[in-house]
Amino acid sequence: MTKPPASSGFKGPLFALVAFGIFATHDVFIKMLGGIYSPIQIVFFSVLFSFPLATVFLLRDTTSDTLLPKHPYWMAARTVAAVITGFSAFYAFSVLPLAQTYAIIFASPLLITILAIPILGERVRLRRWLAVIVGLIGVLVVLRPGQVPLELGHLAALAAAFFGAFASIIVRKIGREERTVVILLYPMVANFLVMGALLPLVYVPMPINHLGMIVIVATFAWIAGRFLIAAYTAGEAATVAPMQYSQILWAAFYGTLFFGETPTTNTLIGAGIIIASGLYIVLREARAEVSDTTPVLRTRSRPETGTTPRISPSLWKKEQDET
Repeated sequence: MTKPPASSGFKGPLFALVAFGIFATHDVFIKMLGGIYSPIQIVFFSVLFSFPLATVFLLRDTTSDTLLPKHPYWMAARTVAAVITGFSAFYAFSVLPLAQTYAIIFASPLLITILAIPILGERVRLRRWLAVIVGLIGVLVVLRPGQVPLELGHLAALAAAFFGAFASIIVRKIGREERTVVILLYPMVANFLVMGALLPLVYVPMPINHLGMIVIVATFAWIAGRFLIAAYTAGEAATVAPMQYSQILWAAFYGTLFFGETPTTNTLIGAGIIIASGLYIVLREARAEVSDTTPVLRTRSRPETGTTPRISPSLWKKEQDET
């Protein structure tokens, strides 16, 4: 990939900060809607309103091929993981404080590092193992097992972190060989079919203003994705990727402003530990002699939810066109 000019170095992190600020605002709407509707209904309509945006990718893809995946088993596993992640993340945002949800989901890079060993053949040496262990201790600090009861929301956030990491690492494995539209559409179609089948069990009529909020969710996810593409195009991954942790600041601000949430000391300390370990892994991967596959640096975005087109395949396509 062509290296961005030095003069554009500040643009990458700046675009990423904007992107993750929009993502955090997107999550506020999910939490508001989650107090009224089932995650099944929110996911279904989010996917429904994202399909028009996804057609942009279909129109731009000039590859002459079918929509059948070249790696059907990996694609099936990724699709299932994305569906679980979407439902789990939307549920967690609905029932847990925003800052606590982010703190737990921030464990995803740690899990990506572990999953990269069997799936990508990544070699993880002592220092990165120690960072993973420290980060997982941070998750325990947030959850406080034995002191407070674990609720379904906590389990959902953990599931979102794990299955989001799993879906991301599969994309890292097959992303360069599969068509971009195949990677993008399969999780969205699966979410549409699965949540649509379950929708009659939980459906609550939605007024036009709530449907408008879901349109905003779909639009914000799309806009944030465009800013992330701009960020990775303009800047180095090592300076762009850490910007995802800015979401914890937005979570604290929005949680206080809209939901009367004040992050607990344990949440702040645990989040700090998780973020520190994640930053260390990102910076270690950025050193050429440390990581062969750079799984965390190449994840590009938040955990896969199957509700909106992802940016990683688009960026890999750009890299292939430029090399």
